Amino acid sequence: MSAVTVRNLPEETHRALKRRAVQHGRSTEAEIRDILEAAVRPKLGMGTALAAIGRSLGGADIKMTRDATPVKAAAFK
Repeated sequence: MSAVTVRNLPEETHRALKRRAVQHGRSTEAEIRDILEAAVRPKLGMGTALAAIGRSLGGADIKMTRDATPVKAAAFK
């Protein structure tokens, strides 16, 4: 497991991290790990998740093409 040292962290930021850790019922170190993991973890989009569910259930053959027409800006009057 790797270790990282963060230097020159403002005291206010450190206090905020400690408060956030207490709110989540974990140590400051565990809170920092959670923040870092969430920041770099690949995000799965809703469409990707739904497509994966569909494939796991046998899928369906639907031929679709995306509409490439440019979107018009909204006009507020």
